[in-house]
Amino acid sequence: MASIGQVTRLGNGFKGFLKTLSFRANITIVPNPDKTAANQPDYRVLNEGAEIGSGWTRRSKSTGNEYVSLSLAVPAFGPKTLYANLGRMAGQDDDEVLAVIWNAKK
Repeated sequence: MASIGQVTRLGNGFKGFLKTLSFRANITIVPNPDKTAANQPDYRVLNEGAEIGSGWTRRSKSTGNEYVSLSLAVPAFGPKTLYANLGRMAGQDDDEVLAVIWNAKK
């Protein structure tokens, strides 16, 4: 699995960056204050105040642990949506620091 960024948990959200071969962007993942239905996102992903994606809290079928699934769409990615999950960063002991793991199978 390819890590395309890193975030640190800050209260109810996260702050960090996305990084690919062609760009680097600071991101903030904040709770969605307007959520009124189960199918609406739990989080909004922002870059310098502009919304670039959404996030949903999911539960792993194999472990039962919760994680955040992201859907990102920005011109730098071209016409496709990029999907990623927040998960433990390799070699990281701090549970507050998470990798943004690209999900190429979606």
